[in-house]
Amino acid sequence: MATGPLGGLIKQPFFGTFGSHIIVTAFFLVSKQLPAVENSFPNLCKFGYPLPTMSPIEITLLLLVVAIVLFATEKLPVDVVGLLLVMSLVVTGVLGVGEAVAGFGNDIIITIGGLFILVGGLIKTGLVDLIGRRLHKLAGDSEFVLTALIMATAALSASVLKNTTTTAMFLPVVIGLAAKAKLPPSKLLMPLAFGAILGGSCTLIGTSTNLAVSGAIQRYGLDALSMFELTPVGIVMVLVGMFYMLVLGRRMLPAAGGGESLTDQYSIRDYISELMVLPGSRLIGQTLREASLTSELDLAILNIIRDEEKRIAPGANERIRMGDILIVEGKIGDLLRVKEEVGLELRPDFKLNDHVLEYQSVELFEVLIMRDSAFVGQTMKTLRFRQTYDLTVLAINRHGETVIDKMSDTMLKFGDVLLVQGSRDKIEPLVADGEILLLEDLSAKSMRLDKRKWALAAFGLFLALSVSGIVVGISIPLAIAVLAGVFLLLATKTVRYAEMYQLIDFRLLVLIACMMSFGVAMEKTGADQYLAGLIETYFGAFGPTAVLAGFFILTVALTQPMSNQAAALVVLPVAVKTAIALGYNPRTFVIAVTLAASFSFITPLEPACVLVYGPGRYRFMDFVKIGTILTILVFVVSILLVPVFWPF
Repeated sequence: MATGPLGGLIKQPFFGTFGSHIIVTAFFLVSKQLPAVENSFPNLCKFGYPLPTMSPIEITLLLLVVAIVLFATEKLPVDVVGLLLVMSLVVTGVLGVGEAVAGFGNDIIITIGGLFILVGGLIKTGLVDLIGRRLHKLAGDSEFVLTALIMATAALSASVLKNTTTTAMFLPVVIGLAAKAKLPPSKLLMPLAFGAILGGSCTLIGTSTNLAVSGAIQRYGLDALSMFELTPVGIVMVLVGMFYMLVLGRRMLPAAGGGESLTDQYSIRDYISELMVLPGSRLIGQTLREASLTSELDLAILNIIRDEEKRIAPGANERIRMGDILIVEGKIGDLLRVKEEVGLELRPDFKLNDHVLEYQSVELFEVLIMRDSAFVGQTMKTLRFRQTYDLTVLAINRHGETVIDKMSDTMLKFGDVLLVQGSRDKIEPLVADGEILLLEDLSAKSMRLDKRKWALAAFGLFLALSVSGIVVGISIPLAIAVLAGVFLLLATKTVRYAEMYQLIDFRLLVLIACMMSFGVAMEKTGADQYLAGLIETYFGAFGPTAVLAGFFILTVALTQPMSNQAAALVVLPVAVKTAIALGYNPRTFVIAVTLAASFSFITPLEPACVLVYGPGRYRFMDFVKIGTILTILVFVVSILLVPVFWPF
């Protein structure tokens, strides 16, 4: 998926404009064939505005085009786009209020929300750290074996924990494994993300997309997807993906990152200097807060060396003394001004390394900005980051490029990697709150190791209840099975009540609910039947395999500018109606669309890929080159296998 954006492509001026023009032009060419229907925008017409006559189908398709453009440009959060889409359907009279909010009452919303909590229980009890130690014991330092084990473990984990969650959980572990094996992290992180994405296709709960589709197809009279219905094809996909990455993909991976000190990796050497406090300096006797070096000269004090050896953490109330050596971060132009303005001397013989910036309890950390972090969309200046968190950001790595100059005014984004100086006890609360991901293993004290058995029991209870219909013939709704596991976590205090809602990605829930309501609009207006008719007219003669391939390609294409869930729920009604119109099995098309929505490898915009993009020091084209071949492979396998398990 892409969490919204066609990223590096859609944001290019040419592609963004050109692509938008193509979409809009295509819509109007199609709309000319639509029958004219009276009554358009009935609710808006009450305000007396002369509006053009448009049919409900035209309104629905136009809103779809607008939504796709908004998803692609990422001007608004995806959940906000979904809400605006639903509101527009109500305002234009396409849907009534009850129809518009029907998606929020679907039991799939409860199921997905509960799964977030169950997975949170597994994370908080440190199960992933245990798996990481076992992986290193099995693989040793072999890149080939490590790649195979990481992909297999990620796939197995994602089949029950979701691909994005799996990637986030194992990211620090894999970076640690790379360091122990003396391998660049880039050699292992993309296989981790790809393994998780492939594994998510194996079960109903492997991705939110599978669950959303399962809930949506019941509206068409089809049975919900069973827990392991996708497993036979999913396992084949995992094996194909592993074979490709081990034989060819592994050789195409760049050797980026690793083996260098953090100061070298982030190229901060030119921005860190030593300044000596000269006799007569106006700074002598002032606290660092009173000195206001940051506001006046845009310098950040990282360390104070006193009496040649003693290192002092730069607290705000620390007083500056004559002869102090200040380790500062700043632009060379500002550094050259300091002697005249405040009585500081630049020491030209200064040699920077990690040791200079690490002392006592102060360390260097790499942290990744999470998708739902409060830091997203903020700058260091607006956050007052150093004052608020007592941490200093030395550099920002974004998509392989390091940002140091004007860093305080750089707006933070999901996937940014920050080089941070500070103490571990200041970092770990931000990790616990889900604001950042520490790119190393957390200390055991932050994990609830004594609750591990309850986390496993809760997830086991959920799995047992979810397959009860197969095992004992008593079918229990998936939502009830999830809630049973959640209640066990709460009862045993494995997850505390106050934490429960923090673990849920409400943005995703809102998006899925809104897109389900949009599916109602497609069905009610006949937009799905109209589009199905076009496909039947132009592609039906080529046979079911060709039509199936077309829907697969369309879904994969839409996952680039849209979320996976949105793409699947947009294509789904058209695919079902097309299958019915042509006399084919609609479930065959449902499965193909579901699989296609999960396989987003071509760009680093799927959340699982975003997570490894920065830490792996990848380039955009690394994903294009490696991911395109993998996409072609899974496409071919899907088109061949899906009709075998779900005949036309």
